[in-house]
Amino acid sequence: MALDPRSLLFMAAIMASFMAVVLFFMRRSFPAHIRGIGLWALAPVAWVTAAALLSMRGLIPDFASIVLGNVLTVAGSVLFYLGCKRFYGQPTHQWRWGAAVLAEAVVLAWMTHVAPWPGGRMVVFTAMMLAVFGSNLHFMLRHGEPRFPARLVNCVLALQIGVLLVRLIAALTGQASNQLLDTSLIQIVYLGSYAMFVLMLSIGAVLLATDRLTRELEHLATHDALTGALNRRAILQRCADEVERCRRFGKGLAVLMLDLDHFKTVNDTGGHQHGDAVLAHFARSVGHTLRRTDHLGRYGGEEFLVLLPETDLPAALQTAQRIHDALATGHALDCHISIGASTWAGPPDNLDALLGRADQALYQAKEQGRNQTCTA
Repeated sequence: MALDPRSLLFMAAIMASFMAVVLFFMRRSFPAHIRGIGLWALAPVAWVTAAALLSMRGLIPDFASIVLGNVLTVAGSVLFYLGCKRFYGQPTHQWRWGAAVLAEAVVLAWMTHVAPWPGGRMVVFTAMMLAVFGSNLHFMLRHGEPRFPARLVNCVLALQIGVLLVRLIAALTGQASNQLLDTSLIQIVYLGSYAMFVLMLSIGAVLLATDRLTRELEHLATHDALTGALNRRAILQRCADEVERCRRFGKGLAVLMLDLDHFKTVNDTGGHQHGDAVLAHFARSVGHTLRRTDHLGRYGGEEFLVLLPETDLPAALQTAQRIHDALATGHALDCHISIGASTWAGPPDNLDALLGRADQALYQAKEQGRNQTCTA
C-alpha cells in the first residue's frame, strides 16, 4: 500500500508544532546571552504552516497551497540557518535572505498564475532549498564545535541535501512528478524525509542550546567568577588526579603557591573594586605564561595555586620567573607576588605533603622580603 502524502505532511505539521512549543519555552527560560533560540522557535512555526497549506492543495486557492506553502517552507529553513548564525555570534545578513525569499515568491507566483509551469516551479523551489541547506551546512562545518549536537545537525542537513539533489535530478530529467501529492516513490521519499528533517533539525537546535547551557553551568561550578581561574575544589581535584597519574606512570609534577604581597593595603588604599581589578589582571597575566596543560586555581582570597604536570624543579622555577616578569611590565594593575615551589617526591608522597611544602616555601619567601620565589 502506498503512503498517503497528506498523512506525511500532517505528521510533519504535528512534529513541527511540538518542537515549536518546546523551543518557545526554551527561549523564555534560557539565559538571554544564548542567542538564536527565538529564530529556531520561529522555524517550525513556518514549517507547520507550510505543511498545513501544502496538504490542502486542491482544496484552497493555488496561491495559498502552492506559492505561500513553498515560500514558508523555504522561510522556515532560512530562519533555522539564521538561528545557527546568531547562536554562534556571527552576522545574520537577514536582508539578503529576505530578498531571496521574496524573489522566490515572485517567481513561484509567476509560474503558478501568469505562465503555469509546474516543472520549473519544482526546480526553483528545490534549488532554493539546496542553497539554504548548503549554506547552513558550510557554516556549521566552519563554526560548529566538534560535539554531538553540531554533528547531528550537520548529518541531518547533509542527508536532506542528498534527498533534494536526487529530487532535482529527477525533476530535470523528467522522472519526477510535478504534483506534490503524487504517490510516486521519489515523492514519498521526499515528503517522508521532510517530516523527519523537521523533527531532527528542531531536536538538534534543542541539543545545541542545552549543551551550551550545560557547559556554562559546569564552568560556573568549577571556576572562580572574578578571575576565571579554577576554584579551590576544582584545582585540588586536578592536583589529586595528577598525583594519582604520577603514581601510575612515574612522571613528576610541580606546584607553585602564589600570594599577592600586601594585598590588604591594595584594598584599603584603592578600594575593593580596584582590588578585584588587580586580581583579575593577575590571573590573566599568569595565564599567559602557562602551558595548555598547566592549571591556575584560586586557593583562597589572594592566594593562588599553579599545577605544572610533568615538570621538574628547574622548569618550575623558570615558570615562576616568567610569572614575576609578567607582573612587572609597568601596567597600572601590576603587583608583587611571593611564590613557594615544590615538586612530587615519589610514590610515598601525597597531595597534602606536596601542598604543605609549597606553603612552607611561600612562607619562607615572605619572611625573606617578599616578591621572590623559594623552594621546599
